[in-house]
Amino acid sequence: WDIGRPQTAFVRLAGRGLLGGQVLDAGCGTGEHTLLAAAHGGSALGVDISPRAISAARQEAAERGLTARFEVADVLVSGALGLTVDTVIDSGLFHVLADQDRARYVASLEQALRPGGTCYLMCFSDLQSGDYGPRRVRQDEIIAAFGAGWTVADITAAAHLSPDLLSLFLALFPNAERLHEFEALPKSRRPGPVPPGHRIAVA
Repeated sequence: WDIGRPQTAFVRLAGRGLLGGQVLDAGCGTGEHTLLAAAHGGSALGVDISPRAISAARQEAAERGLTARFEVADVLVSGALGLTVDTVIDSGLFHVLADQDRARYVASLEQALRPGGTCYLMCFSDLQSGDYGPRRVRQDEIIAAFGAGWTVADITAAAHLSPDLLSLFLALFPNAERLHEFEALPKSRRPGPVPPGHRIAVA
């Protein structure tokens, strides 16, 4: 799903200053979103299990004159990254994970994300008809995966630039504040605050 530019939803977040600080791009591929964060002042690290993708990302960073780190790593291994970040971004990783890997992924994010941090995740939605592309993800599946200590603040349908499929844009974090301009969940569906901890935004 490399389209040679970042997804619009993440561009909007960057424009609002929400991709600053220490940023981890989980499953970064060729690094478009890592470089987006770097271009907006973030200290950005992109990780991917594919050495070929990481090599391409490093080359792209050099060509653009941007400072960003890229490492081969398995984000399913809790603690493997050995760092703490303010923000995690995931564009198209969660929806390719098998059911049994989702819990490992969330645990790994908990290890990497500082208390009060944020994670943005974009994934394919079950609102999309047909079966082309990655598996569809229902809202309740994401809510279940990000269980205790996580709050869903926003779920919005957005157009994935290529292919033209609907995606879910979500924001999860304990204080149930909106992190971006998209429509918030109906009030009746918004969970109340949870004790201070990790703040996660999933797009």
